[in-house]
Amino acid sequence: MHIQAGVLLQADAQEPLVAEADRTGGSCAARPLRVFVHLAADKDAVAWRRAWQAGTLVGVNEETPYGYGRAERMGCTLAFARAHRENPAARFLRLGLRVLLGFDLLHALRQGRALAEAEVVWTHTESQFLAVAAVHAVRAERPKLIGQSVWLFDRWERLNPFHRMLYRRLIRHVDVLTVHSTENLAVARALFPGKRVMHVPFGIPSERVAVPVRRSGRPLRILAIGSDRHRDWACLVAALDRLPEASAVILSGTAPRRLARGRPNLRVTRARTNAELAAHLAEASVVCVPLKPNRHASGITVIQEAVLAGLPVVATAAGGLEDYFGADAVGYVPPGDPAALGAALLEVSADPEAAHARAQRAQARMIEAGIGAETYIRRHVDISREMLNR
Repeated sequence: MHIQAGVLLQADAQEPLVAEADRTGGSCAARPLRVFVHLAADKDAVAWRRAWQAGTLVGVNEETPYGYGRAERMGCTLAFARAHRENPAARFLRLGLRVLLGFDLLHALRQGRALAEAEVVWTHTESQFLAVAAVHAVRAERPKLIGQSVWLFDRWERLNPFHRMLYRRLIRHVDVLTVHSTENLAVARALFPGKRVMHVPFGIPSERVAVPVRRSGRPLRILAIGSDRHRDWACLVAALDRLPEASAVILSGTAPRRLARGRPNLRVTRARTNAELAAHLAEASVVCVPLKPNRHASGITVIQEAVLAGLPVVATAAGGLEDYFGADAVGYVPPGDPAALGAALLEVSADPEAAHARAQRAQARMIEAGIGAETYIRRHVDISREMLNR
């Protein structure tokens, strides 16, 4: 099933963002836009492609990191940041500087010529945009910079004075700050009133969709996925203790394995291939996304993956997730409330028809709002062209 990307409301304008292709019949200009995509050192585009081809890049992905390669069809030429071989001493120096500064400066410096030859630089998290901004700070001529933030504004109040001062200075060299949630949007605009800050909803490749199938819900099989720092595994375990007839699988690289001790109905493991992930999704009755309070729409990738797989979702109402999917499409519960989480999961078992209807509405929302990689990448292209008057 192929989904055509639609329009997604901008939180700052409350007007539909119509893609350039919709207005002019194509977003390509006479001269391609030169884009440098600066990603983390462990997101090397060549290594990413190999893992994707081998099926070991777990989740809904495609050949280029986060789908940025789609920009080539939108009138851009792309260059991706490359990881460099390091001896132990060089790696120790790079990672030590990253801990000290809070961003990977040496990785950005190593991009040298490719970074300088771009017209615009895209980044994926603050670790990358702060590093590029530091490089730009000592250059007379520089490309435009879109600084995408994920965690920075969640922890801004807890930053030490040195980091706060440093980041304020570096953000002067960012042309547009982008965030994935309206909660982060409000914080960033309050902190940087003179800076242009935009809400760019995150999206994964959404062309492949599994039609929701009505599942009995008995026995209740709960699947929880994710390694984000804001996953509330303790809340999920406490909720599961209230559901002795249910079972749960946590797929995570960070969830403590000790959570399963003394709980025969809980397993903590990892999916190392997409085939393993698909098997877990096929067995699940519901995908649960338990979260601690946050501002950056933590869990939105897993929610989108579950929606595309046709599964109902129960999630914590945190971080602006409701901007993506309303309460008619996802079963939301308050943060830190095991009783409410247990009740929402039990409802999936008690009323599978209602859970099936929510899964259908969630998929419809993705289609109607254009939630996905196509809209996400096109927003980057449109912002870039606007900055360059192209």
